[in-house]
Amino acid sequence: MNILGISCFYHDAAAALLADGQLVAAAQEERFTRKRHDSNFPINAIRYCLSATKISANSLDYVVFYDKPFIKFERILQTYFGTFPRSFRSFLKALPVWMKEKMWIRQTIMKELDYAGEVLFTEHHMSHAASAFLVSPFEEAAILTLDGVGEWETTTKGWGRGNEIQLTGAIHFPHSLGLLYSAFTYYLGFRVNSAEYKVMGLAPYGEPRFADTILQELVNVQPDGTFCLNMKYFTYHYGLTMTGKKIETLFGHPRREPESTLEQFHKDMAASIQKVTDTIVVRLAQHIERESKMKSLCMAGGVALNCVANSKIFEHTNFQDIFVQPAAGDAGGAIGAAFYIYNTVLGNRRSFVMRHAFLGPEFNNGEVEELFRTAAVSFRKLEQSELLKETARLLDAQKVIGWFQGRMEFGPRALGARSILADARNPKNQSVVNLKIKYRESFRPFAPTVLEEKTSAWFDWNRPSPFMLFIAQAKNGKERIPAVTHSDGSARLQTISRDQNSLYYDLVSEFDKLTGCPVIINTSFNQRGEPIVCTPQDAWKCFLRTEMDHLVIGNFLVNKSDVPPYLVDEARKETFEPD
Repeated sequence: MNILGISCFYHDAAAALLADGQLVAAAQEERFTRKRHDSNFPINAIRYCLSATKISANSLDYVVFYDKPFIKFERILQTYFGTFPRSFRSFLKALPVWMKEKMWIRQTIMKELDYAGEVLFTEHHMSHAASAFLVSPFEEAAILTLDGVGEWETTTKGWGRGNEIQLTGAIHFPHSLGLLYSAFTYYLGFRVNSAEYKVMGLAPYGEPRFADTILQELVNVQPDGTFCLNMKYFTYHYGLTMTGKKIETLFGHPRREPESTLEQFHKDMAASIQKVTDTIVVRLAQHIERESKMKSLCMAGGVALNCVANSKIFEHTNFQDIFVQPAAGDAGGAIGAAFYIYNTVLGNRRSFVMRHAFLGPEFNNGEVEELFRTAAVSFRKLEQSELLKETARLLDAQKVIGWFQGRMEFGPRALGARSILADARNPKNQSVVNLKIKYRESFRPFAPTVLEEKTSAWFDWNRPSPFMLFIAQAKNGKERIPAVTHSDGSARLQTISRDQNSLYYDLVSEFDKLTGCPVIINTSFNQRGEPIVCTPQDAWKCFLRTEMDHLVIGNFLVNKSDVPPYLVDEARKETFEPD
């Protein structure tokens, strides 16, 4: 049985394909169009999924969309009518898009795929719940989903057992933890639905001195974690912005202008909203633990990408394990929609566990060699063992490496397939990679990749973390691995085992043999404002535009000093809009 899941039109469009209950391909549309967070119908991602598996649209048993557009449209209309006339401008902007595109997703699917089969729809938060529980390693688990908004729900709780899912409670729009966090993202001058992670990265530089004000004035949180917002401070439910003058008056500061200087006030505000988020997530998790009496927790939704809040759950509950879907936002809804139909609706036994996220396109050495020969650039082709030793040696020599291997990752994190690598022991690399490679803010942290079996010797952490969705305190991090240690001593951790990605594991092992350090910097292979690279051509362009020292694709190694200057100059004419 073949089932195609689709998510689009709101954020991070994606497609995922199941064949006989196995997730065989998944990708986000942005990787193909090179438009960050592309929300358009994911025709390129769909074509990839079908072609990579040699499955035709006519061979699909079902196509499943990850939410119910008519219910969502009802919520939008009710909200606009309830806030009229303030909502008039927003209504005029939204209505044509809904009437032209979003209402007719069934027809779009049938037309774009030349598909005459059945199109099904799942509820948004059920897609999130299924995307976490049905691919988790747990036979039973509590479930928590948190995001901006689905149809009406913004937060749901429940449980899963076998192939059954029950959602037992919900919080409804406009009361939303995701939109609360996005509102502060907007207030701090960052881009909504794109740069929330910057707020999380900025928080350790501040003190949460406004947390009590937020809890007293903006959000009322109950002991069980349920909450409601004081909507007089927000404008997202009727306007084209997230906040207005009232929140500026409350905190005594205007909204920060994008790209302007970050002051201590902004750092303290980031710390404050992060603390409030931690409080809500922990209370919700504690209540679900008491209610379900289950030992494991599954999480999805955009808020589940907040690795700081996720880690607080381990500190303040007795959950023995937590599975967070690596593409926890809307992109992962494509996976959840497909598995919900296969496992829960059709009753098929669960047989798949998402142990890695390498589900995207891959390219062979012939394609890579043709690229380099066409560019007339010098390169070295090395046997795999020699390539690993040479790359480890270059990292030890303080070179920054563009690393492109195997199938592309699904989700927002680079996990060792489309990564930029550097030595975590060098304190200068945090600023070098931020400013000269990524062209982004200097405060932004980097994640460490550590060999799974050596994690506890370097971090206060004793379990796998393959998807960079938890943080841990580094042991003597400032002395040993300062380039991946945040100002509070924490690090957004990726553990790597050989069965997840053997080549990347072997590279880190070679570096460990050479240096005695099983930790390296791993950040996504892209510039600021650009999606993670997908193809060798994308990687080549990004390598030329930045000050990376070497590029490793397949069995090929290129030294930047061997690249003709005119190629670099030509590539650097292309720029991306800051996120």
